[in-house]
Amino acid sequence: MSGHSKWHNIQKTKGAADAKRAQAFTKIAREMIVAVKEGGSGDPNNNSRLATVIAKAKAANMPNDNIKRTIEKAIGGSDTTNYESVTYEGYGPCGVAVIVEAMTDNRNRTASEVRHYFDKYGGNLGASNCVSWSFNRKGVIVIDNEDMELEEDEVMMDALDAGADDFEAEGEVFTVYTLPEDVATVAEKLGGKYKLLSAQEEMLPQNGYITLTNEDDIKNMRKMLDMFEDNDDVQNVWHNWEE
Repeated sequence: MSGHSKWHNIQKTKGAADAKRAQAFTKIAREMIVAVKEGGSGDPNNNSRLATVIAKAKAANMPNDNIKRTIEKAIGGSDTTNYESVTYEGYGPCGVAVIVEAMTDNRNRTASEVRHYFDKYGGNLGASNCVSWSFNRKGVIVIDNEDMELEEDEVMMDALDAGADDFEAEGEVFTVYTLPEDVATVAEKLGGKYKLLSAQEEMLPQNGYITLTNEDDIKNMRKMLDMFEDNDDVQNVWHNWEE
């Protein structure tokens, strides 16, 4: 399956500095709290959204104690902040499609900041569904093969046996694709045997990726993505730029 942009969503997890890692854990914890509140259960067996977030947390090496405390906090109601999920869509330099998924307790603040990032770096915020129609939501699990010791055929068979839809070898990693609702189940099965670098739902472009050739466009695109990822309200950023 072509389309996954080789590490563009997990680079910051694999080689992150402590500050970046802490920020990633904070964002995952927020997502977990919302999943518990909206799903009405702290049991991942009865809350598929929570199960998906837990799989994402484990793949990001979030400690089990942190996961447990976050769920207990959500169940106990000690976190009274009311977050809502908001998705913004727009274009980066040269028409690169960008989807920004946020969780915020202040919609006006987040919208203003997101619009500012688009405008500042040569893009523009668009209307709802202006680019999401060209993406597919998939479960994506990335398996570490940095030591190049794993056998491709064995990993592929294990992935398919676990319920995966598709499989792709990409040098130092293997990428496993699933239905969005199956990512937690498949990740749990594979995680017992392999080191997972990422396990989450992602938005993948249907028609491949755009290559930028102008250095200013490349610089602006990178700065825009950095600003989105550094924003505490932004959970995920998906795009069709081939980095």
